[in-house]
Amino acid sequence: MDLLQQIVERAKADKQRIVLPEAIEDRTLRAADRVLAEDMADLILIGNPAEIHKLSEARGLPNIEKATIIDPENYDKSEALALKLAELRKSKGMTIEQARELIKNPLYLGCMIIKTNGADGQISGALSTTSETLRPALQIIKCAPGVTCVSGAMLLLTTQKQYGENGIIVMGDVAVTPEPDADQLSQIAISTAQTARSVAGFKSPRVAMLSFSTKGSASHAVVEKVREATKLAKKRAPWLKVDGELQADAALVPSVGQKKAPGSAIAGNANVLIVPNLEVGNIGYKLVERLGGASAIGPILQGIARPVNDLSRGCSVEDIYYMVGITACQAQDAKKEKDYTNDNH
Repeated sequence: MDLLQQIVERAKADKQRIVLPEAIEDRTLRAADRVLAEDMADLILIGNPAEIHKLSEARGLPNIEKATIIDPENYDKSEALALKLAELRKSKGMTIEQARELIKNPLYLGCMIIKTNGADGQISGALSTTSETLRPALQIIKCAPGVTCVSGAMLLLTTQKQYGENGIIVMGDVAVTPEPDADQLSQIAISTAQTARSVAGFKSPRVAMLSFSTKGSASHAVVEKVREATKLAKKRAPWLKVDGELQADAALVPSVGQKKAPGSAIAGNANVLIVPNLEVGNIGYKLVERLGGASAIGPILQGIARPVNDLSRGCSVEDIYYMVGITACQAQDAKKEKDYTNDNH
Protein backbone atom coordinates (compact mmCIF):
# COMPACT_ATOMS: atom_id res chain seq x y z
CA MET A 1 0.00 0.00 0.00
CA ASP A 2 1.52 3.36 -1.01
CA LEU A 3 1.70 6.36 1.31
CA LEU A 4 -1.32 8.19 -0.11
CA GLN A 5 -3.52 5.13 0.34
CA GLN A 6 -2.17 4.72 3.88
CA ILE A 7 -3.20 8.32 4.59
CA VAL A 8 -6.69 7.63 3.26
CA GLU A 9 -7.02 4.49 5.39
CA ARG A 10 -5.87 6.35 8.54
CA ALA A 11 -8.40 9.09 7.82
CA LYS A 12 -11.20 6.53 7.43
CA ALA A 13 -10.26 4.81 10.70
CA ASP A 14 -10.99 7.94 12.76
CA LYS A 15 -13.25 10.21 10.73
CA GLN A 16 -12.80 13.94 11.17
CA ARG A 17 -15.07 16.87 10.28
CA ILE A 18 -13.47 18.86 7.47
CA VAL A 19 -14.74 22.20 6.15
CA LEU A 20 -14.62 22.95 2.42
CA PRO A 21 -15.47 26.67 2.17
CA GLU A 22 -15.21 26.75 -1.64
CA ALA A 23 -18.05 24.27 -2.17
CA ILE A 24 -19.43 25.87 -5.33
CA GLU A 25 -16.10 25.27 -7.10
CA ASP A 26 -16.31 22.36 -9.55
CA ARG A 27 -13.15 20.43 -8.55
CA THR A 28 -13.95 20.85 -4.87
CA LEU A 29 -17.45 19.49 -5.36
CA ARG A 30 -16.18 16.48 -7.32
CA ALA A 31 -13.55 15.72 -4.67
CA ALA A 32 -16.17 16.08 -1.95
CA ASP A 33 -18.40 13.53 -3.68
CA ARG A 34 -15.53 11.03 -3.76
CA VAL A 35 -14.64 11.64 -0.09
CA LEU A 36 -18.27 11.10 0.91
CA ALA A 37 -18.69 8.05 -1.31
CA GLU A 38 -15.68 6.42 0.37
CA ASP A 39 -16.68 7.60 3.86
CA MET A 40 -13.25 9.16 4.44
CA ALA A 41 -14.47 12.23 6.36
CA ASP A 42 -17.57 14.10 7.43
CA LEU A 43 -17.72 17.19 5.24
CA ILE A 44 -19.11 20.65 5.88
CA LEU A 45 -19.67 22.45 2.59
CA ILE A 46 -20.06 26.24 2.68
CA GLY A 47 -21.95 27.84 -0.16
CA ASN A 48 -25.40 28.55 -1.52
CA PRO A 49 -27.36 25.29 -1.00
CA ALA A 50 -29.49 25.69 -4.13
CA GLU A 51 -26.39 26.25 -6.26
CA ILE A 52 -24.55 23.30 -4.68
CA HIS A 53 -27.52 20.98 -5.28
CA LYS A 54 -27.91 22.22 -8.86
CA LEU A 55 -24.23 21.68 -9.62
CA SER A 56 -24.11 18.26 -7.98
CA GLU A 57 -27.20 17.09 -9.92
CA ALA A 58 -25.82 18.43 -13.20
CA ARG A 59 -22.50 16.65 -12.68
CA GLY A 60 -23.95 13.42 -11.34
CA LEU A 61 -22.57 13.69 -7.80
CA PRO A 62 -25.13 11.87 -5.67
CA ASN A 63 -23.06 11.68 -2.49
CA ILE A 64 -23.11 15.44 -1.89
CA GLU A 65 -26.42 14.99 -0.07
CA LYS A 66 -24.45 13.26 2.73
CA ALA A 67 -22.61 16.52 3.54
CA THR A 68 -23.66 19.25 5.92
CA ILE A 69 -24.29 22.30 3.75
CA ILE A 70 -24.13 25.77 5.29
CA ASP A 71 -25.34 28.92 3.58
CA PRO A 72 -23.02 31.76 4.68
CA GLU A 73 -25.73 34.30 3.88
CA ASN A 74 -28.41 32.57 5.93
CA TYR A 75 -26.90 30.57 8.79
CA ASP A 76 -28.76 30.33 12.08
CA LYS A 77 -25.52 30.50 14.10
CA SER A 78 -24.09 33.52 12.29
CA GLU A 79 -24.95 36.06 14.99
CA ALA A 80 -23.45 33.95 17.77
CA LEU A 81 -20.30 33.41 15.73
CA ALA A 82 -20.09 37.12 14.88
CA LEU A 83 -20.28 38.00 18.58
CA LYS A 84 -17.54 35.49 19.32
CA LEU A 85 -15.37 36.82 16.49
CA ALA A 86 -15.81 40.42 17.64
CA GLU A 87 -14.74 39.37 21.13
CA LEU A 88 -11.70 37.49 19.79
CA ARG A 89 -10.59 40.50 17.73
CA LYS A 90 -11.65 43.22 20.16
CA SER A 91 -8.06 44.16 20.95
CA LYS A 92 -7.53 44.80 17.23
CA GLY A 93 -10.50 47.16 17.12
CA MET A 94 -13.02 44.89 15.40
CA THR A 95 -16.64 45.98 15.76
CA ILE A 96 -19.68 43.69 15.76
CA GLU A 97 -20.70 45.17 12.40
CA GLN A 98 -17.34 44.20 10.88
CA ALA A 99 -17.59 40.74 12.42
CA ARG A 100 -21.05 40.22 10.93
CA GLU A 101 -19.70 40.97 7.47
CA LEU A 102 -16.67 38.71 7.90
CA ILE A 103 -18.83 35.78 9.01
CA LYS A 104 -20.42 35.89 5.55
CA ASN A 105 -16.96 35.12 4.13
CA PRO A 106 -16.80 31.30 3.88
CA LEU A 107 -13.13 31.18 4.90
CA TYR A 108 -13.82 33.14 8.10
CA LEU A 109 -17.01 31.22 8.76
CA GLY A 110 -15.20 27.90 8.45
CA CYS A 111 -12.47 28.96 10.86
CA MET A 112 -15.07 30.13 13.38
CA ILE A 113 -16.84 26.78 13.12
CA ILE A 114 -13.52 25.10 13.93
CA LYS A 115 -12.84 27.57 16.75
CA THR A 116 -16.18 26.68 18.36
CA ASN A 117 -15.46 22.95 17.99
CA GLY A 118 -17.94 22.37 15.17
CA ALA A 119 -15.24 21.04 12.84
CA ASP A 120 -11.66 19.73 12.93
CA GLY A 121 -9.95 21.25 9.89
CA GLN A 122 -10.37 23.30 6.73
CA ILE A 123 -9.07 23.27 3.16
CA SER A 124 -9.21 26.12 0.65
CA GLY A 125 -7.11 27.57 -2.15
CA ALA A 126 -8.79 26.30 -5.31
CA LEU A 127 -10.28 29.80 -5.57
CA SER A 128 -8.41 31.69 -2.83
CA THR A 129 -4.84 32.91 -2.45
CA THR A 130 -2.53 31.63 0.28
CA SER A 131 -2.87 34.89 2.20
CA GLU A 132 -6.68 34.65 2.02
CA THR A 133 -6.47 31.11 3.40
CA LEU A 134 -3.99 31.95 6.16
CA ARG A 135 -5.38 35.27 7.38
CA PRO A 136 -8.56 33.96 9.07
CA ALA A 137 -6.72 30.90 10.37
CA LEU A 138 -4.10 33.01 12.13
CA GLN A 139 -6.62 35.57 13.39
CA ILE A 140 -9.10 33.01 14.72
CA ILE A 141 -7.51 29.59 15.27
CA LYS A 142 -4.01 30.98 15.89
CA CYS A 143 -0.74 29.10 16.20
CA ALA A 144 -0.29 25.93 18.21
CA PRO A 145 1.10 26.34 21.76
CA GLY A 146 4.75 27.31 21.71
CA VAL A 147 4.69 28.15 17.99
CA THR A 148 5.01 31.67 16.59
CA CYS A 149 5.55 30.91 12.90
CA VAL A 150 3.57 28.89 10.39
CA SER A 151 5.47 26.80 7.88
CA GLY A 152 4.84 24.34 5.08
CA ALA A 153 6.11 20.78 4.64
CA MET A 154 6.43 18.83 1.43
CA LEU A 155 6.23 15.04 1.14
CA LEU A 156 8.79 13.82 -1.39
CA LEU A 157 8.14 10.31 -2.69
CA THR A 158 11.08 8.82 -4.60
CA THR A 159 11.88 5.49 -6.18
CA GLN A 160 15.23 5.57 -4.36
CA LYS A 161 14.12 3.41 -1.43
CA GLN A 162 17.51 3.65 0.28
CA TYR A 163 16.87 7.29 1.18
CA GLY A 164 14.67 8.64 3.95
CA GLU A 165 11.91 6.29 5.09
CA ASN A 166 11.76 3.74 2.28
CA GLY A 167 12.05 6.50 -0.29
CA ILE A 168 9.86 9.02 1.54
CA ILE A 169 11.31 12.31 2.80
CA VAL A 170 9.55 15.21 4.51
CA MET A 171 11.03 18.67 3.85
CA GLY A 172 10.28 22.03 5.51
CA ASP A 173 9.84 24.96 5.21
CA VAL A 174 8.92 25.11 1.53
CA ALA A 175 5.97 27.50 1.60
CA VAL A 176 5.63 30.26 4.18
CA THR A 177 8.53 31.88 6.09
CA PRO A 178 11.15 33.42 3.74
CA GLU A 179 14.01 33.99 6.18
CA PRO A 180 13.42 32.24 9.51
CA ASP A 181 15.69 33.15 12.37
CA ALA A 182 17.21 30.44 14.57
CA ASP A 183 14.21 30.38 16.91
CA GLN A 184 11.74 30.06 14.03
CA LEU A 185 13.89 27.44 12.34
CA SER A 186 13.84 25.34 15.50
CA GLN A 187 10.03 25.57 15.52
CA ILE A 188 9.92 24.54 11.85
CA ALA A 189 12.02 21.47 12.70
CA ILE A 190 9.63 20.38 15.45
CA SER A 191 6.51 21.09 13.37
CA THR A 192 7.90 19.19 10.38
CA ALA A 193 8.76 16.20 12.57
CA GLN A 194 5.16 16.22 13.81
CA THR A 195 3.91 16.30 10.21
CA ALA A 196 6.21 13.39 9.38
CA ARG A 197 4.64 11.45 12.23
CA SER A 198 0.98 12.39 11.72
CA VAL A 199 0.81 12.51 7.91
CA ALA A 200 3.69 10.41 6.57
CA GLY A 201 3.26 7.89 9.40
CA PHE A 202 6.90 7.94 10.49
CA LYS A 203 7.25 6.21 13.85
CA SER A 204 10.66 7.80 14.35
CA PRO A 205 11.25 11.13 12.57
CA ARG A 206 15.00 11.74 12.19
CA VAL A 207 15.61 15.41 11.52
CA ALA A 208 18.62 16.82 9.67
CA MET A 209 19.19 20.59 9.87
CA LEU A 210 20.68 21.29 6.45
CA SER A 211 23.39 23.76 5.51
CA PHE A 212 26.33 24.03 3.11
CA SER A 213 28.53 22.98 6.03
CA THR A 214 28.80 19.77 8.04
CA LYS A 215 29.89 20.04 11.66
CA GLY A 216 32.03 23.13 11.26
CA SER A 217 33.47 22.49 7.79
CA ALA A 218 32.58 26.10 6.93
CA SER A 219 32.03 29.30 8.87
CA HIS A 220 29.23 31.72 8.01
CA ALA A 221 26.30 33.49 9.65
CA VAL A 222 23.84 31.12 7.96
CA VAL A 223 25.76 28.10 9.28
CA GLU A 224 25.73 29.58 12.78
CA LYS A 225 21.97 30.12 12.50
CA VAL A 226 21.46 26.43 11.69
CA ARG A 227 23.70 25.37 14.59
CA GLU A 228 21.77 27.60 17.00
CA ALA A 229 18.44 26.34 15.65
CA THR A 230 19.58 22.75 16.27
CA LYS A 231 20.43 23.57 19.89
CA LEU A 232 17.07 25.29 20.38
CA ALA A 233 15.15 22.40 18.82
CA LYS A 234 16.85 19.94 21.20
CA LYS A 235 16.08 22.18 24.16
CA ARG A 236 12.46 22.74 23.10
CA ALA A 237 11.76 19.11 22.26
CA PRO A 238 14.13 16.77 24.13
CA TRP A 239 12.33 13.81 22.54
CA LEU A 240 13.26 14.98 19.02
CA LYS A 241 15.94 13.10 17.11
CA VAL A 242 17.75 16.00 15.43
CA ASP A 243 21.27 16.91 14.37
CA GLY A 244 22.99 19.64 12.43
CA GLU A 245 24.46 21.34 10.69
CA LEU A 246 24.64 18.73 7.94
CA GLN A 247 25.09 18.92 4.19
CA ALA A 248 22.42 17.12 2.19
CA ASP A 249 24.66 14.20 1.20
CA ALA A 250 25.85 13.80 4.79
CA ALA A 251 22.21 13.70 5.92
CA LEU A 252 21.07 11.09 3.39
CA VAL A 253 24.01 8.85 2.41
CA PRO A 254 25.33 6.55 5.17
CA SER A 255 28.91 6.37 3.85
CA VAL A 256 29.13 10.16 3.51
CA GLY A 257 27.47 10.70 6.87
CA GLN A 258 29.95 8.40 8.61
CA LYS A 259 32.85 10.22 7.00
CA LYS A 260 31.68 13.80 7.54
CA ALA A 261 29.84 13.41 10.85
CA PRO A 262 31.15 10.30 12.63
CA GLY A 263 29.10 9.38 15.67
CA SER A 264 25.95 11.19 14.51
CA ALA A 265 22.77 9.13 14.82
CA ILE A 266 21.11 11.25 12.12
CA ALA A 267 23.83 11.60 9.49
CA GLY A 268 23.15 9.21 6.61
CA ASN A 269 19.87 8.21 8.19
CA ALA A 270 17.65 11.33 8.02
CA ASN A 271 14.04 11.14 6.89
CA VAL A 272 13.13 14.78 7.66
CA LEU A 273 15.10 17.63 6.06
CA ILE A 274 14.98 21.21 7.37
CA VAL A 275 16.33 23.85 5.00
CA PRO A 276 17.77 27.17 6.21
CA ASN A 277 15.31 29.36 4.31
CA LEU A 278 12.31 29.30 1.97
CA GLU A 279 14.42 29.98 -1.12
CA VAL A 280 16.40 26.78 -0.61
CA GLY A 281 13.25 24.80 0.18
CA ASN A 282 11.28 25.94 -2.84
CA ILE A 283 14.17 25.50 -5.28
CA GLY A 284 15.25 22.22 -3.70
CA TYR A 285 11.98 20.34 -3.82
CA LYS A 286 11.26 21.50 -7.38
CA LEU A 287 14.66 20.30 -8.58
CA VAL A 288 14.12 16.92 -6.91
CA GLU A 289 10.67 16.75 -8.48
CA ARG A 290 11.67 17.76 -12.01
CA LEU A 291 15.18 16.33 -12.34
CA GLY A 292 14.94 13.45 -9.88
CA GLY A 293 11.47 12.24 -10.77
CA ALA A 294 10.13 12.48 -7.22
CA SER A 295 6.45 13.07 -6.50
CA ALA A 296 5.93 16.19 -4.40
CA ILE A 297 2.81 16.31 -2.22
CA GLY A 298 1.93 19.53 -0.46
CA PRO A 299 2.69 21.99 0.84
CA ILE A 300 1.09 20.90 4.10
CA LEU A 301 0.63 23.86 6.42
CA GLN A 302 1.84 23.30 9.96
CA GLY A 303 2.06 25.25 13.20
CA ILE A 304 -1.64 26.22 13.32
CA ALA A 305 -3.55 24.98 16.37
CA ARG A 306 -6.04 23.10 14.17
CA PRO A 307 -5.19 22.14 10.59
CA VAL A 308 -5.94 24.61 7.82
CA ASN A 309 -4.46 23.70 4.45
CA ASP A 310 -3.88 25.63 1.27
CA LEU A 311 -4.36 24.29 -2.25
CA SER A 312 -2.85 25.54 -5.47
CA ARG A 313 -5.39 27.30 -7.66
CA GLY A 314 -4.28 24.85 -10.37
CA CYS A 315 -5.06 21.84 -8.17
CA SER A 316 -6.79 18.73 -9.45
CA VAL A 317 -9.77 16.84 -8.02
CA GLU A 318 -7.30 14.20 -6.83
CA ASP A 319 -5.17 16.86 -5.06
CA ILE A 320 -8.21 18.02 -3.08
CA TYR A 321 -9.28 14.46 -2.29
CA TYR A 322 -5.88 13.55 -0.83
CA MET A 323 -5.61 16.87 1.01
CA VAL A 324 -8.80 15.96 2.86
CA GLY A 325 -7.05 12.79 4.02
CA ILE A 326 -3.91 14.72 5.01
CA THR A 327 -5.93 17.30 6.93
CA ALA A 328 -7.84 14.55 8.70
CA CYS A 329 -4.59 12.89 9.81
CA GLN A 330 -3.34 16.24 11.12
CA ALA A 331 -6.61 16.74 12.98
CA GLN A 332 -6.30 13.32 14.59
CA ASP A 333 -2.81 14.24 15.79
CA ALA A 334 -3.90 17.69 17.01
CA LYS A 335 -6.53 16.05 19.21
CA LYS A 336 -3.95 13.67 20.64
CA GLU A 337 -1.62 16.58 21.40
CA LYS A 338 -4.46 18.49 23.06
CA ASP A 339 -5.40 15.48 25.17
CA TYR A 340 -1.75 14.98 26.17
CA THR A 341 -1.39 18.64 27.12
CA ASN A 342 -4.61 18.60 29.17
CA ASP A 343 -3.55 15.40 30.95
CA ASN A 344 -0.18 16.86 31.90
CA HIS A 345 -1.21 20.32 33.09
